[in-house]
Order: sequence, then C-alpha cells, then structure tokens
Amino acid sequence: MITVEEIAAISKGDVQDAAKKLNSDDIHMLVDMLSLKDDNIRYWAFLLLQNRSMLNSDVYPFWDTFQGKLKSDNSYQRSIGLMLIAENVRWDTQHKTEAIIYDYLSLLNDEKPITVRQCIQSLGKVAQSKPALNAKIADRLISFDLMAVKETMRKSILLDIINVLLKIRKSYNSDEVESFISDALSGEILDKKSKKLIEKELLGGM
Repeated sequence: MITVEEIAAISKGDVQDAAKKLNSDDIHMLVDMLSLKDDNIRYWAFLLLQNRSMLNSDVYPFWDTFQGKLKSDNSYQRSIGLMLIAENVRWDTQHKTEAIIYDYLSLLNDEKPITVRQCIQSLGKVAQSKPALNAKIADRLISFDLMAVKETMRKSILLDIINVLLKIRKSYNSDEVESFISDALSGEILDKKSKKLIEKELLGGM
C-alpha cells in the first residue's frame, strides 16, 4: 500500500506513473486522505485520484463521497468534489451525473471565485461525456451574471465560459449560445488577443 512518505515524495512529473500503479487499497486510502487538514498530503491525494480517474474506472465507486463534498462548508472540499466528479463522468453508466447536475451547477454561484472557475472548467468535461446535458449546461452558463463577480475576475470567467460553450456547440447549438459568444466578442471585457483566438476557434469549428 502506498505510504504518506511515498505520496509526499512524488513530483508533478511522476504523478501519472504513480497513479497507474495504485491498487484498490491505495485508492480507498487516498479518498480518506482527501479529508485531511494537511494541505500538502490532501493535494497529492487529489492529484493521484484525478490522474487515476483519467485511466481507470476504479475511483468511480467513490462517487457518492465526492458528491457529498459538493455541499461541504469547506471550499477546498467543494472543489475537490466537483473536479473528481468531472473526471469520473466518463465512467458513469449509472446516470448519476444526470441526478446531481443541478447541485453541480449550483456551484456556479459559489462564494469562492476559484471554485466558480473550477466548476466552469469542469463542466467542459461533463459536457463531453454527457452530451444529453449540453442544453442544461449551456443555458446555465449563458445566464451567468458576470457583473456579480469582481471586475478583475470577469475576463477569466468569461473565457472559461466561452471555452466550454465552444466545446458544447460542436454537438449542440442554439441562437442563445451564438448570441452570447457574439456579444462577448463585441463587448469590452475581453482583450483583442482573446477575441482573435475565439474567432479562430469559431472558424475552425465550422
């Protein structure tokens, strides 16, 4: 079984290899470590589980644990929950994603801007694995109130939203999505460089 010392010694470049070597006991222990107060151990436990989830379905059985974290009083736990769910949506044959999508989308109103951004970015992964949810996700994203967040965060959050919508529109599109992107391109929040990149992506997706 992997030890705390071994976890602490892992570098970012070694995370994928370490994740490949995990066994069921390791995974169970790492899930328990997600609740530790030690930020360092908790972070590496999260990274290992995140990378393992990209490779194998054996983290998926802990879905209910991750779901429980969505309503935690601790913002780090909320972030951990939403990101690990996003990585395990690809293994979700039991339609658990559909059952929790509204709880998941509620984190777009989180008090912590970093959690909001992580939620938006993670929705791109949810949308790719669950295209039937694309309409719900798109509708919620285009109704996001940018003016309710700090001005310094608006550009980053708007770019996160557009990046998800660009993925979604490959399989689902609507006049509302097109209008949202068009308004963003003609608005003042994004800089010229960002607008050019989006326009390039739009042309590439045609």
